[in-house]
Amino acid sequence: MIYYVAMPFLPAGGGGLAPGQPMECPSEGAAIRRAAAMSRHEAHAGAVAFSRRGNPELGEFEDAVILKTFGEVPEDFWYA
Repeated sequence: MIYYVAMPFLPAGGGGLAPGQPMECPSEGAAIRRAAAMSRHEAHAGAVAFSRRGNPELGEFEDAVILKTFGEVPEDFWYA
């Protein structure tokens, strides 16, 4: 099963970024649109849209595939 997710990043102390609440989306396009909207929110520094293939029953997931980033997103971002 493939999951599509949009997740914002918030400014953190020391100039870093902290991940915000991820939001599951019904499609790749919806995840990209949601991440774009999240990145425009005044409290967010940026956002990312990604997909992830996995089996929740077994708890097995592949690494995230970044679909698109907006604004400030950590270069070493990955979602485990």
